[in-house]
Amino acid sequence: MSDDNFYRALSQYAPALSRVAAGYVSDPQEQEDLLQEIYVALWRALPTFRGESRELTFVLSVAHNRGISFASRARRKAFLELPYDIPDPTANVDEEAERRERAALLYAGIRRLPAAQRQAIMLHLEGLSGKEIAAAQATTENNVNVRLNRARTALRDLLGTLVADMNGGHDE
Repeated sequence: MSDDNFYRALSQYAPALSRVAAGYVSDPQEQEDLLQEIYVALWRALPTFRGESRELTFVLSVAHNRGISFASRARRKAFLELPYDIPDPTANVDEEAERRERAALLYAGIRRLPAAQRQAIMLHLEGLSGKEIAAAQATTENNVNVRLNRARTALRDLLGTLVADMNGGHDE
């Protein structure tokens, strides 16, 4: 695969790769470090892509594998820091702040999920089908559905706890 294909893939999938990084680490500098590792891994892996799945599935699989290994090298402490995100200058300031807060809570909850559930829910949020997620996780579609259901249940519980913690133990 040529460098042109690598740069095209980076250009096409950059937002998804940034979201993957935010799903594994909360600190913007660590997210940037993880993105650099993802880029190197993709540069090495893309020549092996045989077209047996969508390119997006392949790219996200490489990214999530790198995210898992990156996160496992050291424990990450800060779960509620805002994910790196470029604000929309045309957005209403209050709406943008609320959107960022919701995103921060979602990523905080996702980072607390077990690795298999975290990967499944993030791939689902990127629009991959159950079959594509199964291929990326080397498991069955049925197992993916179980992981997604468990992840959704855990996120509901985690997000409720995070909101309560932010409100001093009182839900609004």
